[in-house]
Amino acid sequence: MSAIKVINETCTGCGLCQKVCPYDAITLKDKLAVIDLHKCTLCGACVEKCPVDAIEITVQRRVQDGLEEYEGVWIFAEQRSGEIQPVVYELLGAGQRLAKARSTRLSAVLIGSGVEKLCDVLFQRGADVVYLADHSGLDNYHDESYSRILTRLVEQYKPEVVLCGATSLGRSLIPRTATELKTGLTADCTGLEIDPESGHLLQTRPAFGGNIMATIRCENFRPQMATVRHKVMVEAEPVPGRQGEIVRFEVKEEDLQTRATVIEVVRALEETVNITEADVIVSGGRGLKTPENFQLLVDLAKVLEGAVGASRAAVDAGWIDYAHQVGQTGKTVKPKVYIAVGISGAIQHLVGMSSSDTIIAINRDPDAPIFKVADYGLVGDLFEIVPLLIEKFKRK
Repeated sequence: MSAIKVINETCTGCGLCQKVCPYDAITLKDKLAVIDLHKCTLCGACVEKCPVDAIEITVQRRVQDGLEEYEGVWIFAEQRSGEIQPVVYELLGAGQRLAKARSTRLSAVLIGSGVEKLCDVLFQRGADVVYLADHSGLDNYHDESYSRILTRLVEQYKPEVVLCGATSLGRSLIPRTATELKTGLTADCTGLEIDPESGHLLQTRPAFGGNIMATIRCENFRPQMATVRHKVMVEAEPVPGRQGEIVRFEVKEEDLQTRATVIEVVRALEETVNITEADVIVSGGRGLKTPENFQLLVDLAKVLEGAVGASRAAVDAGWIDYAHQVGQTGKTVKPKVYIAVGISGAIQHLVGMSSSDTIIAINRDPDAPIFKVADYGLVGDLFEIVPLLIEKFKRK
């Protein structure tokens, strides 16, 4: 438990704490600071600012029993329609590093229907063990049933680290699992390392809109859990013929019980390739002005055999589906060429595409932040420039 209090004998009523409190949790009464505990988040800003050390935060940390029983690195092997998702290979690459640093085994958890054949793929990419839950009732993803099975596996075998892709499925599954296990979860990690001194997992992710990189540790609870953004880790290279151990999990009827029923699965038809796998991405922002103008980007992407992306502003305006959103609250991409059309370059967008090999920006504002990260910049009217590019590339 944590608590905060004002030491009345020391407080001078200067009001500095009130000015720096970002949550309006501090008022002055009778020349003394008073903290509203319903508003206070224990951020500590007031403690740092108080010139007479009149505010005190006390923290009592609970430590989970039996931490030494947890061993091994696990990754969740997400599959859809019987195909391993590309982010899994990145998780296996990261998992190999972590397992080696901890002198332990790397395992994968595979859940679905008729998916046993995928075990060989996971072994070839570095998994030593595959925990397999294969049942006809797991054909369609249900966050309740999948998280129930994953929770039971973790409780039984006690892995030290559990990693999952920061996909739409992973963001649904892993928070439920972490809550059931009463452990911590770091979302959207871009870096994972083992602390050589303590052995704790160091989980690095963007914070405060991507302005800083925060490194987080889960010291007192196990397993240490994290979701990892796609395209930020190096894939594990396949080793043909590599074998491993399959541990079969008995799926019970109670594991399959859910409060929702899948009536129909409607798969979106894409005119261009998936943005997370594309070598070329053409992204549009508010500068396109209307949803109809995204057809310009579709035409350019088709000529380049690429994909269409978008900024959050374009998605929020309803101009294009969320599946195309690039950025902190969208997808992280790492294409060979990223063309930003009519995108100003907010930090939240840059977080998702700044690792691209080559960035080309098209914007009429020469002072747009996007030009600071661009390798090449075209200042001008996108409605004149993009059609010229399409015609030029068609002749190639």
